[in-house]
Amino acid sequence: MKKKILITVIVLLCIVALIIFLCVKNASRNDKQSQENSNFKIVTSFYPIYIMTLNVTEGANNIELKNMAELNGGCLHDYTLSTTDVKKVEDANVFIENGVGIENFTEKLLQIYSRVKIIDSSREIQDIISNGEEQNGHIWTSLDNYKKQVENIAYELSNYNSENADIYNKNANEYIAKIEDLENRYKEELSNLSGEKAICLNEAFEYLGRDLNLDMIMVETDHEESTLSADRLRSLIDQAKASNIKAIIIGEDDNTQNAETIATETGAKIYKLKTGMSGDYSKNSYLDDMEYNLEQLKELGN
Repeated sequence: MKKKILITVIVLLCIVALIIFLCVKNASRNDKQSQENSNFKIVTSFYPIYIMTLNVTEGANNIELKNMAELNGGCLHDYTLSTTDVKKVEDANVFIENGVGIENFTEKLLQIYSRVKIIDSSREIQDIISNGEEQNGHIWTSLDNYKKQVENIAYELSNYNSENADIYNKNANEYIAKIEDLENRYKEELSNLSGEKAICLNEAFEYLGRDLNLDMIMVETDHEESTLSADRLRSLIDQAKASNIKAIIIGEDDNTQNAETIATETGAKIYKLKTGMSGDYSKNSYLDDMEYNLEQLKELGN
């Protein structure tokens, strides 16, 4: 009899212990879920904007940062919203975009999630390069533009999430100081490039070329394919020979066929630069890319 009572007590104690364990676990889960729901959620459009925002928000309290378009090396010109990417914006407080027409889907996002606040990082940036009716949206390849984009992001986030305003502003100032140091090196170490002639087969570098005062022939191509006609290639080769152009600039991940054809005919050298559109999601990736470009461009001036 006593043995049965003891077994019953043990079973009851186990049940009570299990109930307590499940209650504590559920409470912990609810607390975590409640914390996640109360976080300030930020979604960036694509890689360059994510890196800017990552630097601005480092150490901020109660935030979640996600990047929407998981692209490796691509721009958003022909990007189509996927269900997975749209889902990332569902609970977002703010959506941060590059602007200048790069994100042609922003209006569609607002139709789906009208309460999401949009931060346009290109706000008040002057001297946008236009090619006919189309604007060149690759503004971040200019170090000066990049600084302004970082300032805009920090300013707008401070307005929408004031509890982290001091952190956003402090981070932005520290990050901009690093960019300015690199910008000064560009001016000092690449001053001899002013007026240097080059053919550029990637429009992402048009802003960088302008900053350096390069005399560039800009050619818009599909960077993954050989899209230049034989007549266009012949025209570029003739121009390169007539103007003694010895440099061809392309993106590091671009198809090299067009550049190699021109180089073979003219003796020009191909320079592969980084666009800052892909990487390992580390906060220093943009600085590392621009440092790499600096070293490549120093060779161009030799």
